[in-house]
Amino acid sequence: MSFPDFRMRRMGLTAAAAIIAVAVVGTAAAQSMVVRSTGPSASKYPTGAKLKSGDKLTLVAGDKVVLMQAGKTRTLSGPGTFGASGTIQASQSMSGTVTRMLAKGPTMRSRGGFSRDAVIAPPTELRAPNLWLLDYREGGTFCVADPATLMLWRPNMEGDTALEIESAGKKATVALVDGANFRKWPLDILPVQNGADYRLSGAGLAAPVTVRFARMDAIPDTVEGSIDMLMAKGCSSQLNRLVDTMSEAEAG
Repeated sequence: MSFPDFRMRRMGLTAAAAIIAVAVVGTAAAQSMVVRSTGPSASKYPTGAKLKSGDKLTLVAGDKVVLMQAGKTRTLSGPGTFGASGTIQASQSMSGTVTRMLAKGPTMRSRGGFSRDAVIAPPTELRAPNLWLLDYREGGTFCVADPATLMLWRPNMEGDTALEIESAGKKATVALVDGANFRKWPLDILPVQNGADYRLSGAGLAAPVTVRFARMDAIPDTVEGSIDMLMAKGCSSQLNRLVDTMSEAEAG
């Protein structure tokens, strides 16, 4: 084989490899995952289901399915038939709110210079601004990123209140004071035990809630990784918090 023929053949193989690589990447990017499913057809499209690019979803009235594709979301509402993959507008890129939600440590500050031991207060929000803050109104399994820095959170910073926490015969009282959203989990009395139940009451709760901790080996660095981990461990309240934040970014 002459040198020109060899060079042409090599260029052809390189081009073919590039085309295959693009095709593989495109296929992976086109795959979608159901991250929320409500309505009559929820059992057909359960949370966590993986969909190929050519799949179709047939929804009836009352159905709402949120799909994640390439770290962004698409919300489908019935009735209608929809493709599993679709064009995501540039405005649907991950917002600063989503970035803060996934951060390994929330940004906290005090109001008006307010400062007390283990108490830090950010602006008032209706939803905890970070996945790793424990909103004590929400029961169920909670994924713990770092037990040593676990913080309790409430949606306002008005008034003094006390949260009672009980587990395995031990009890701790956590004071949330006026001007603060946050308070550290009482590790000295109630260490964070994987799979243990903790009963929370008081502090404005209409009824006691039970929280069970699921320890993580590492915090995912991506939206996809976070959603996969939250699903696998059954941390539904945190999953809903993240999906809600992503859906708001989509709508914006």
